[in-house]
Amino acid sequence: MSPERSIHAVTGAFGYSGKYIAKRLIDAGHEVITLTNSHDKSNTFREAIRVFPLRFDDSNQLIESLKGVRTLYNTYWVRFNYAGFSHALAVSNTIRLIQAAQRAGVERIVHLSITNPSATSPFEYFRGKAKLEQVIIDSGMSYAILRPTVLFGKEDILINNIAWTLRKLPVFGLFGDGSYKLQPIYVDDLAKIAVNQGANSDNRILNTIGPETFSYRELVNSIGRIIGKSRPTIPLPPRLAYFFGLLLGKIVGDVMITWDEVGGLMANLLCVESPPTGETRLTKWVTEHASSIGARYTNELQRRRLNL
Repeated sequence: MSPERSIHAVTGAFGYSGKYIAKRLIDAGHEVITLTNSHDKSNTFREAIRVFPLRFDDSNQLIESLKGVRTLYNTYWVRFNYAGFSHALAVSNTIRLIQAAQRAGVERIVHLSITNPSATSPFEYFRGKAKLEQVIIDSGMSYAILRPTVLFGKEDILINNIAWTLRKLPVFGLFGDGSYKLQPIYVDDLAKIAVNQGANSDNRILNTIGPETFSYRELVNSIGRIIGKSRPTIPLPPRLAYFFGLLLGKIVGDVMITWDEVGGLMANLLCVESPPTGETRLTKWVTEHASSIGARYTNELQRRRLNL
């Protein structure tokens, strides 16, 4: 790769994982741009990062924004289907982004995927991720595909909202027996891996998981114990637990859980037989943030509307 081409582009640098990646790049002295639809008020980097619109409907603008970029870090995705956005749209948008990167001469792409993607998965989320991985492999660009499971950190949704539920409700309903497993990774550990991989040139697919493996029941019980809100965990038929999740989502004006997410969890798709690549232990991080985690509900729909 050409060392003089030192511009790094991050999609969504004012969002969750993108913000941590951008910060590490800036701290390392790189010139960073972002492609984003977030409002300017979200820009905590100020003049340290140049901002370009993430216009999937304007390929020429995408190409122009990416000219001179050495490495593209792609964090763009949507968690679930909803009015105005969907997995299918996220796939087609990302393909446009990859094609624009090719035409702009981007040398390398670091792409955030998911553990256990499969073109034959019964879950659209995992099928979409598998399709994008193949598009990247076929693109001719150098690539690193990172496969995280559940992320945790200050801006997290899932772990925070488990804690919020434990604070608000006297019991916690499980999907089935809760024996399926997760390997959460700290968002800044993921960012460190992404930036390290961005500096390489070899093609890699890497599971990015934390040092602790929990069953879902163990995860809930650990969070409850640490924040001082231990609750009985009640095994429920998955559809019934999902119904209660939908109901609670209606109350808070959000989508708390999707049926695909339940299926992915129960199929153990958020767990892999790989050595940990992250260093930060979830239990240690929750202990350090015990007074604040779950103090407020994190609303996915509200966050997405602010970024339109």
